[in-house]
Amino acid sequence: MAGRQRLQCRPLPPAPLVMTASLASARACLSSVFGFDSFRPGQEDIITPILAGEDVLAIMPTGAGKSLCYQLPAIIGDGLTVVVSPLIALMRDQVAQMTNYGVAAAAMNSANDSDESRRVFDLIRRRELKLLYLAPERLARSETVDFLRRSGTARLAIDEAHCVSQWGHDFRPEYLALGEFRRALGQVQTIAFTATADAATRADIAERLFDAPPRIFIGGFDRPNLMLAMQAKDSPRRQLLGFLKERKGDSGIIYCSSRAGCEDLAQGLNDAGHRALVYHAGLDKGRRENNQDTFLREDGIVMVATVAFGMGIDKPDVRFVAHADLPKSIEAYYQEIGRAGRDGLPAETLTLYGLGDVRLRRQQIEDSQASDEQKRVERQKLNALLALCEAPRCRRQTLLSYFGETTQPCGHCDLCLNGAQVRDGTVDAQKALSAIWRTGQRFGTEHLVNILIGQDNDNILRFGHDKLPTFGVGKDQSRDQWRALFRQIYAGGLISQDLSEHGGWRITEQGGEVLRGRARIDVRTDTLKAKGKSKRDKPVPAVLRNDIDHDLLAELKKLRRELATDQGIPAYAVFPDRTLIELAAERPTSLAEMRGIHGIGEAKLERYGDLFLEVLLG
Repeated sequence: MAGRQRLQCRPLPPAPLVMTASLASARACLSSVFGFDSFRPGQEDIITPILAGEDVLAIMPTGAGKSLCYQLPAIIGDGLTVVVSPLIALMRDQVAQMTNYGVAAAAMNSANDSDESRRVFDLIRRRELKLLYLAPERLARSETVDFLRRSGTARLAIDEAHCVSQWGHDFRPEYLALGEFRRALGQVQTIAFTATADAATRADIAERLFDAPPRIFIGGFDRPNLMLAMQAKDSPRRQLLGFLKERKGDSGIIYCSSRAGCEDLAQGLNDAGHRALVYHAGLDKGRRENNQDTFLREDGIVMVATVAFGMGIDKPDVRFVAHADLPKSIEAYYQEIGRAGRDGLPAETLTLYGLGDVRLRRQQIEDSQASDEQKRVERQKLNALLALCEAPRCRRQTLLSYFGETTQPCGHCDLCLNGAQVRDGTVDAQKALSAIWRTGQRFGTEHLVNILIGQDNDNILRFGHDKLPTFGVGKDQSRDQWRALFRQIYAGGLISQDLSEHGGWRITEQGGEVLRGRARIDVRTDTLKAKGKSKRDKPVPAVLRNDIDHDLLAELKKLRRELATDQGIPAYAVFPDRTLIELAAERPTSLAEMRGIHGIGEAKLERYGDLFLEVLLG
């Protein structure tokens, strides 16, 4: 959001000799265990202080490889690393991945039977376990804390750390116990990770989880492999079917705002020849878990879901995420689209939105039991999201500016590729900016719109704003048109929102130039159209495919699916798509040559190498 201050990372201290050795061990482990020849951007910066024993809070975009930042120190370090994770399914899949890499890992949760629980306790007691995945609810048991304290727990890793904050978009009360759990373990080293946290959420996480300020790392929020697109709703099912037409056989997620919407859309997709499953809280537990497992373990599934699905889903080869309805906020949007393209390969997003979505979200905010302060924050978040929907410029620029980052036009979002219908909105912007200035930069959108359209309600009369020169100057336009104008000048950087008590709009330096007639602004005319009137939107281009033998790739995927099914693990835990694509492109002819392929470490080479080589040699 405009005006936010980014937390700055403290500079890394000079690395002592022991750190050099540790970092060398980390790089060797990266190659031999994970099969990667280099760290992703930001990973080494985070791993370095972790290896030095420091507490760390890291904000990394989904797909940046945050799991490796605690997995790798756990593998090369002494003692047990306890990983707090919010979902049993995620724990299960990460344990499967680590085991496939040859790493001693296990989970402790309600899904364990008595034999599995005994096995896990024995491994911990013998200090043979490197990674223990634990549900936050388990922390309420004093016997769990006592046992882990006596068992050489060296560090605590907290995944999805934004769940600890009431300002986060996915607050979970059970996460509030993590600070006390940390102290009960004996002040062990603590490392926390999340993909989305604004300044208020970061401060809240740091206060609740750590007794002293942690080393804070804020990675860039940009996901350059994601193609961003938004469309005003016309015929949503037709729009989604058009989007999916070129993507048949890809794995993807479509989010709907209601359970009924999920069921209806999934049926429509199946009727059109896609393989679609549903996921929402109204399904019985068995069907919900079976659908999730099928999505994780097989290729080409479209999961139609409410936001109940996706947190912690560690499937790297999701090629698209679409929203059939407006997301809740920019944070939620960013988190949800982040489930696409975690393998670093190109992936696509599409969000549909309409006036009905906006009205529903506003009503939900007003009808909620939240405090006035929380409602104010939620209104601001909705305005920011709508500004992104209606942005007249590069969509990536608008998204990143919300998180306090700047970038050049990306060249591959829908607005960069297709353009937008715009008009000169300078005069209207000057009217809005004048209303902001003449009311002391203290008021929000609704009060200012009332001034512009000449609505003399109690607040207008109480402040004497019916006497202002700007009162009624915008009566030629509707309330919704002026609301859209405020969102667009916000997206254009002309105004910022005061996050203090009043939450009013403030004029930025750029806005001042427009107000004084020294600069102009174009605004979009093609957003939030009535149903059936949107003509602008062109199909979002499908991801460009690598020039490879697709028949060979299909054979490799078939073998992967068979191996995953036999072992009861997700397909990507055998090899991710990127590995199979490289195998099909490079066509290695020996095990030695396979060592150079991304994602093939020693354990996987020994376990799967001959089987895949047989397919490659045909």
